[in-house]
Amino acid sequence: MTFAKLLSAALFSGMIAAGPAMAQDRTVKIAVEGAYAPWNFTGAGGKLEGFEIDLANDLCARMKVKCEIVAQDWDGMIPALNARKFDAIMDAMTITDERRKAIDFSDRYADSPNGFLVATGSPLAKMPGTGQSYNLSSQPAEAEKAIDAIKPLLKGKTLGVQVSTIQSAFADKYLKDSVDIREYKTVEQHDLDLASGRLDAVFAGATQIMGTLEKPDFKTGYALVGPSLTGGVLGGGIGIGLRKDDAELKAKFNEAIHSAIQDGTAKTLSMKWFKVDVTPQG
Repeated sequence: MTFAKLLSAALFSGMIAAGPAMAQDRTVKIAVEGAYAPWNFTGAGGKLEGFEIDLANDLCARMKVKCEIVAQDWDGMIPALNARKFDAIMDAMTITDERRKAIDFSDRYADSPNGFLVATGSPLAKMPGTGQSYNLSSQPAEAEKAIDAIKPLLKGKTLGVQVSTIQSAFADKYLKDSVDIREYKTVEQHDLDLASGRLDAVFAGATQIMGTLEKPDFKTGYALVGPSLTGGVLGGGIGIGLRKDDAELKAKFNEAIHSAIQDGTAKTLSMKWFKVDVTPQG
């Protein structure tokens, strides 16, 4: 499903009449993909684990509500949210203007740049801009110059991205004339194709790539390269996806998020799962 179709379906399903205000005994159902380590993933025995699982449980405790965390396919999340199959999305979902047309967001609980995963033996391992950060919103000229610098190296190569993501939107906007873009349902699928040689590179969130580099098949021979990119089509931080008519739940989540950031809990969980602090800095 294309991003445009996804939004169209979401907008249609969002025409459902508003439900009642949140009651004290309401169970808040939170959707995750369960396949986006280390943000959230399905561990041994089918148990959901990861940064967002721990954070969701902490936020629910602060809100004094019972929460149920469920797995949901990524490309159906927004329509399913508006169809009231669950109440919130916590799946490293970046806040973008396009997504705001269909749903609302909490304040951001994390920031994550984006980069390229490649084999260290590939010519792409020498990608320009590695170690440099660019924001497409606040530094458009510099960011686009950095993107232009990598295009010759990508010419004729095959790039994997997850479908209906900011990474897919970025690749379509900036790289489609330079590289063959292949979309995948999950990040695990494009990682497997990279490992098997069917892809030359993957463009994904840097924290997700760091999680991949911890896997046995990727601990050696692979690296995160290229400019670290944020802003613009890549959005403005990661928040909880919510229905537009659920203002009370949004307010409760925002209060809990700020509390978890202020007392250091969010940072502690970030260090546990990412080894770096991804909590918002401003």
